Amino acid sequence: MPSASLLIGPWVKRFLLEHLVAERNLASNTQKSYRDTLVLLLPFASAQKRKAIESIAVRDLSADLLKRFLNHLEAARSCSIRTRNQRLAAVHALARFIAERSPEHIEWSGQVRAVPFKRHGRTELPYLDKPEMDAILAAPDRTTMRGQRDHALLLFMYNSGARASEVAALQIADLNLRSREMSDVRLAGKGRKTRRCPLWPSTAAELLHLIGPRSPDQAVFVNRLGQTITRHGIHWLLRRYAKTASLSCPSLLRKRVSPHTIRHTTATHLLRAGVDINTIRAWLGHVSIDTTNIYAEVDLERKAQALAHCTFKESRARQKRWKDDPALLTFLRSL
Repeated sequence: MPSASLLIGPWVKRFLLEHLVAERNLASNTQKSYRDTLVLLLPFASAQKRKAIESIAVRDLSADLLKRFLNHLEAARSCSIRTRNQRLAAVHALARFIAERSPEHIEWSGQVRAVPFKRHGRTELPYLDKPEMDAILAAPDRTTMRGQRDHALLLFMYNSGARASEVAALQIADLNLRSREMSDVRLAGKGRKTRRCPLWPSTAAELLHLIGPRSPDQAVFVNRLGQTITRHGIHWLLRRYAKTASLSCPSLLRKRVSPHTIRHTTATHLLRAGVDINTIRAWLGHVSIDTTNIYAEVDLERKAQALAHCTFKESRARQKRWKDDPALLTFLRSL
């Protein structure tokens, strides 16, 4: 049996517990994504090599095996190219981590990291038009406590463009609700980067009513048991109200509505309202302006407005024919 330094198991443990948590301090969702990749990869390698998982060596995870694993994700698990590339990025990170601490594995790491990402076309970003968003906001029954909570949650998502994870993690202490001046909220995004977003007076009023006298360290949005609402709960809630809203707004049946759809909707509507792209970048918490520029590309309404400004009218004036120009005729006859 190979020595401990040659087995993949100890390296995986150090990678997940030391590198991702202690050294890089990555967000919990990123840590889980890396973990889930290895949960899929190691059993696949075990079956391919006909070894127990505890006996798999680092070099058993060859570039060829990795390619077969990626094909397996697409063919057997119906993963998208984007998901495939996310799994590959996690394996690249593991290979880099091992090579930096074990020189004997540098060549192996180079071969694994040479496995390329798969190119894919950029899919059209889904977003809702204003009537569709209004229909979803009107879907909760606001005569009930649950409906009031759901309406406040939907309104907050549309106002802030927050991710589902940011909404679930929101605490009362993160809210700065004022009666006269502009209210705002502090959101903790990817990489634990915080940002502040302004809140509409209507959003602030809904949130004030929702939190009541609760303590600042409690979650803003809780379920019927008083526990913090989860990301999955937010996804389920939104799908349910999108289905209800489709009765009055049938166009919603042709769209897949998710928390990220609401985020795209916020960005698109801000753009249509004339907010500059750099402000939208800060509003959504994007690191790069290139990410935010996508919204300028997909907004067909803005493209149509730009096209309208570029239209021209054809001149109806009769153009002079060359036969009617006596000077030209004289020149031609002199040749």
